[in-house]
Amino acid sequence: MKRKVKPENIFAAVLISAVVVIAIVMFLWQNNFIPHKMYTNEDFGIETYKSEVDKDSDGIDDQTDILENVRRYIATSPKYMSKYYASGYPDDGYGVCTDVVAQGLLGAGYDLMELVDEDRRANPSDYADEPIDKNIDFRRVRNLLVYFRHTAIELTTDVYDIEEWQGGDIVVFEGHIGIVSDKRNHNGVSFVIHNGSPFQAGYEQDILESRNDIVAHFRIS
Repeated sequence: MKRKVKPENIFAAVLISAVVVIAIVMFLWQNNFIPHKMYTNEDFGIETYKSEVDKDSDGIDDQTDILENVRRYIATSPKYMSKYYASGYPDDGYGVCTDVVAQGLLGAGYDLMELVDEDRRANPSDYADEPIDKNIDFRRVRNLLVYFRHTAIELTTDVYDIEEWQGGDIVVFEGHIGIVSDKRNHNGVSFVIHNGSPFQAGYEQDILESRNDIVAHFRIS
């Protein structure tokens, strides 16, 4: 004779299953495995910032140029891996978070390998007390933070001051860095273009609201 399952046991099993499903969905959502809807500046009445500088004289302002070149770079689907390159810039399809920034700026006429090296030699006490290595110094977040504080415009870290966040800006976290996207979430908070892990679901993600380790926010002057 079959044992009759008690209604309360069925209810408990269903409740546990529902909680597990909700937890999984929330995890996938928070980690951007479930795509978040993207909005634009126009959706929030925000004027898109254009730089008055065109460093490489290609007819595209720096702010736009940086963002366009970042998108070209991530279109190559760089695989996340930390390696040393004697040539400085990765040339084998691999890269880390700093390479997203370096490639975006390089395409706009700013060679961070040269610029960080020059700034570090000119201001040694501001940088970490370690041997100078031009080929890797510009690929370290701590060095880029110092360099941008010396050379860029430092802006708000309040992610809800949405008009102050523009595509092509640079955002620094603790041990991580990325380029601010021109896409926004439903609150108007900017997405970030970054490469932070081999398990990342995509390169352009809605992460600013979920992080509590934002260190700085810059714009190339």
